[in-house]
Amino acid sequence: MAKEIIFTDRVRIYDTDAQGIVHYAGYYRFFTDAAESFMRDTLGVSYPLLDSKTWFVVVESEAKYYKSAKLGDELSVMLNPKLLSEKVLRFDFEIHVNGVLSCGGHITQVSIDKLRWRAKPMPKNVLEKIRNLGTMREERRSGKKRKKRNAHDA
Repeated sequence: MAKEIIFTDRVRIYDTDAQGIVHYAGYYRFFTDAAESFMRDTLGVSYPLLDSKTWFVVVESEAKYYKSAKLGDELSVMLNPKLLSEKVLRFDFEIHVNGVLSCGGHITQVSIDKLRWRAKPMPKNVLEKIRNLGTMREERRSGKKRKKRNAHDA
């Protein structure tokens, strides 16, 4: 997975079980927080409500667990967005603790008409911003530093 966009997060008490180890569902919070930060901070788009008529809904998710994260750990959440169609966006993730892979996975979302609950193309401005990411990535590779963002900053 190309490690294009990095967000930082921290394991909090509500992410863990009684032993202070991240509960499997906690990783999905890290995925979702990074996706929300990406949409808001990188694209300037609200999430999951794209506009007054269009919503993103998750239709598929997967996580693979490699090494447990623990209470207080600082996480590097690497996100790679992939536009699969005009209606479908997939986010691939890797979560690292001190440079060690803890979890990897993805969430796939479909753009829907929030009143009819039917798939529909994303708004044109959102599609254009996602398609322009290739240009943004080229700018990063040509010497501009990657931005680190905290997934909890508003």
